[in-house]
Amino acid sequence: MKGKQAEEPILPTVAFKNCPIKTSLGVLGKKWTFLILRDIAFLKVDRFNQILRSTPGLTPRVLTLRLKELREDGFVEPLVVRRKPRQVRWRLTKMGLDTVPIMMSFISFGTTWYSREVFEDSKPRTIGELFPDLPLQLG
Repeated sequence: MKGKQAEEPILPTVAFKNCPIKTSLGVLGKKWTFLILRDIAFLKVDRFNQILRSTPGLTPRVLTLRLKELREDGFVEPLVVRRKPRQVRWRLTKMGLDTVPIMMSFISFGTTWYSREVFEDSKPRTIGELFPDLPLQLG
């Protein structure tokens, strides 16, 4: 495929109305969005203040905006644990869970190609090395 990749375009069998990468990045490409999804999916950080603490630089205003967008777009939903005082936990919807393989691909890419920035010892690692108990391995 390496030789063909440079010579022939990779075209879908059905024409796109809009580019699916551009469309997906319209939501997922916004600053902090993937890190919020990461916190909920991987770290099980699911409360507003926990997400703020987990992601240095993220402001309450931006977190409120991103959670609203993610909710409206169907990625997350609030679970009201207590009404007074109000306590909400955020969880991924089916659509939100579909971002987990995308995030795993980012992890795989980052730990392979940016290992100097990711690991203290700078040694590249595979997904299988990082998560040996996962039922499905990427790459």
